Amino acid sequence: MSAGLVTGVALLGALAGRAAVPLAGVLTRSPPPAVRSPRPDDRLGAAVLAGTLVFGGLAVARGGDPALPAFLAVATVGLALALADLACLRLPDRLVAAAAGAAALGLVPVALVSGTPERLLTAVAGAAVSFAGYVLLALLPHSRLGFGDVKLAAALGLPLGWLGWPTLGVGLLLPHLLNGVIVLALLAAGRVRRDTPVPFGPAILTGAWLAVLLA
Repeated sequence: MSAGLVTGVALLGALAGRAAVPLAGVLTRSPPPAVRSPRPDDRLGAAVLAGTLVFGGLAVARGGDPALPAFLAVATVGLALALADLACLRLPDRLVAAAAGAAALGLVPVALVSGTPERLLTAVAGAAVSFAGYVLLALLPHSRLGFGDVKLAAALGLPLGWLGWPTLGVGLLLPHLLNGVIVLALLAAGRVRRDTPVPFGPAILTGAWLAVLLA
């Protein structure tokens, strides 16, 4: 993909990030969790920057892939999901369903046009494996995973499975590594205590994004 097109996609990401802020606000009206949220203007700037980076990265990594629009659609919903989880430790079911629907609606036409319907089976298998793995983790004693995290992992398993089992494996492993680093940094900065709930959705989304970039 040319530099001009990458820039255009990155600008679309900035718009998606800006739109994600009011969308997350409408769907999450609960008070903020123990981890203090940034001010509204800071949140808007961070969302615009995140959208630019996420979309730009996908354009660079998957620019020649006909499935790029599907990944961008999932990323659009993912930005709102990350903001919602950061705001009130919730991953709204409607947004998670929208992420899964965006992946399915985007990938099915690509598989049919390219004559590779078997990739859809791998995508569905990826979602099933992600769901089963996160269910087991959520049921472990003292686990802090919620079933919103489980459903989000299953939704992201579709595009990750589409790219193959190695990508799915990376996408399942990275969130836990990222979350561990984030929690240690927050503890060191005195922002949280050991018993403070920390949102896991952003780590799931970031891990999936990085896995796609590395595929």
